[in-house]
Amino acid sequence: MLTFGNKTAMNRILIFSLLMASVILQFSCHKPQVKINGTAQGTYYFISYFDAENRNLQPQIDSILEAYNSSVSIYDSLSVISRFNHNEKGVIQDSIFLDNLMISLEVSKATGGYFDPTVGPLVNAWGFGFKNSGRADTLQFDSLMRYIGYNLMEIRDGKAVKKIPQVELSFNAIAQGYSVDIIATYLEEQGISSYIVDIGGEVKTAGVKPGGEKWTVGIEKPAGDKLEGRSVQYILEVEDMAVATSGNYRKYYIKDGVKYSHTIDPLDGKPVSHNLLSATVITDDCARADAYATAFMVMGTKKALDFVKQHPGKNLEVLLIYSGDEGEFNTAMSEGFGKYMAE
Repeated sequence: MLTFGNKTAMNRILIFSLLMASVILQFSCHKPQVKINGTAQGTYYFISYFDAENRNLQPQIDSILEAYNSSVSIYDSLSVISRFNHNEKGVIQDSIFLDNLMISLEVSKATGGYFDPTVGPLVNAWGFGFKNSGRADTLQFDSLMRYIGYNLMEIRDGKAVKKIPQVELSFNAIAQGYSVDIIATYLEEQGISSYIVDIGGEVKTAGVKPGGEKWTVGIEKPAGDKLEGRSVQYILEVEDMAVATSGNYRKYYIKDGVKYSHTIDPLDGKPVSHNLLSATVITDDCARADAYATAFMVMGTKKALDFVKQHPGKNLEVLLIYSGDEGEFNTAMSEGFGKYMAE
């Protein structure tokens, strides 16, 4: 047994030992930050996470995104959704396809049809899809509207079923959000609890950075012209939440002096004409954030705010940017959105 005649010396040794233990603990708990980026779904992706093993998971993530496209990309003629739209026999409906449909129908029913996964033919007819370019005429509208409506689809015995064969599905309004969710799920399966996944501006975060700092997400300032450069209007601080933004200030065309937005109202088949420029939604998962942001863009400012207030159980918060009478930008938000705004 060692004894110390000098208490000060003993205290110094104890303090030194505690400091060394603290250093060792911090070193052992240090998780390197991994950052990867690439392209998917015609846009960028950026993913950052803290991983004690310092793994580069990009090859696996790219494979997941490729599998996702092969299920629900309408730009791939061999995808599950393309073959389903063409009424091919024997199409195997995988879980990705069915999950996208389930969430789409859920949001469609909740919003009374302001969100609708069958609206794709109208988007094409108005010149915003990949099939056609131009403006639909009245006769074409009358024909197409017979095949538009989420109530024309159902999931029966674990399979998607059309009530009439002319119905076509498109998950473009939730595709990026859902792909964010499946990448986030993959990271969590690898034991990663602190990350940010950003695909084309749709984002999901988990945990905080090692120092306790929350992840930050920028909200783009609406552009006066689709060629105008991008700038950030607001910064959000989020933890264990998803963020998605829908806007119509970049995707539009002008014909015969009339401006046509790419946001199509499934209820009347026409581009929306109100002054709402963008809707940013915060909720638990990115697919629903994406879907509700689209629905709110169709609803307009007042209806969107009323919807969030009347459905507290859905855990939705929304920030709406709209143009005023003089062309200025105005902002409205749900009651709980402000807590996510960075100071």
